[in-house]
Amino acid sequence: MIKATVAGRVWSTKKVKEMPAGSILEVRVDESSSTLLAFDPLNCGIGEKVIVATGSVAAAWFQGKSPPIDALIIGLIDETHSS
Repeated sequence: MIKATVAGRVWSTKKVKEMPAGSILEVRVDESSSTLLAFDPLNCGIGEKVIVATGSVAAAWFQGKSPPIDALIIGLIDETHSS
């Protein structure tokens, strides 16, 4: 899993038919300059901290045939604590 911050929304009027309805967000990986695109089933907003699952785990979340998704926002981070 990856901790990231939502940087923006991606608008796409044409998608392959296997893509479910929903938003695609650009997220910036925390403590890195890397960004990735993640499917958003939670309706996250720009600036929110999120948890992202990647790879086959992300695609397997969907019922039936897995769509072509390899990054999925699975949670919003309310706060973190360090020991």
